[in-house]
Amino acid sequence: MKFRITGKNIEVSDNLRITIQEKLGKLERYFTSDTEIIVTLSVEKERQKIEVTIPVRGNIIRSEQVSNDMYVSIDLVEEVIERQLRKYKEKIIDRHQGGNNFRQEFIEKETEPLEEVKIIRTKHFGMKPMYPEDACIQMELLGHNFYVFRNAETEEVNVVYKRKGGTYGLIEPEY
Repeated sequence: MKFRITGKNIEVSDNLRITIQEKLGKLERYFTSDTEIIVTLSVEKERQKIEVTIPVRGNIIRSEQVSNDMYVSIDLVEEVIERQLRKYKEKIIDRHQGGNNFRQEFIEKETEPLEEVKIIRTKHFGMKPMYPEDACIQMELLGHNFYVFRNAETEEVNVVYKRKGGTYGLIEPEY
């Protein structure tokens, strides 16, 4: 595995680099040797954040963890990534997809069954065109964390969502 470790508002010390490579190096049993792991460390006041992104054949395995200690954040992110990998493995097997980034032993190894994902409710609603800013206001009025709408400028279905820190994000389709 190839590590790309960067820091924002933090000097990535040799000790941090070694810890990251040891902890996330445990994931090596899942991936092929040419898989790249992108790690970004950042510090904001008391928040020690680690973001890990692993691009795998058309998908991204990603986790972001925050605590008041970078080493705790590293432990947390490793646990979350492992859990995501177990879920992703089930998806690969169920859909008979090729897991080119994964070691064959990982794909073939038997695992305990994960909780089945069940959709228990389906909603239907009309989507009149609106601007992203208006969608944010509507989301706030409803008290939701995200809002699906038809963008008045592009006529595409978009999603606005609340981000940490009171800001908003916009998700647009890419074709």
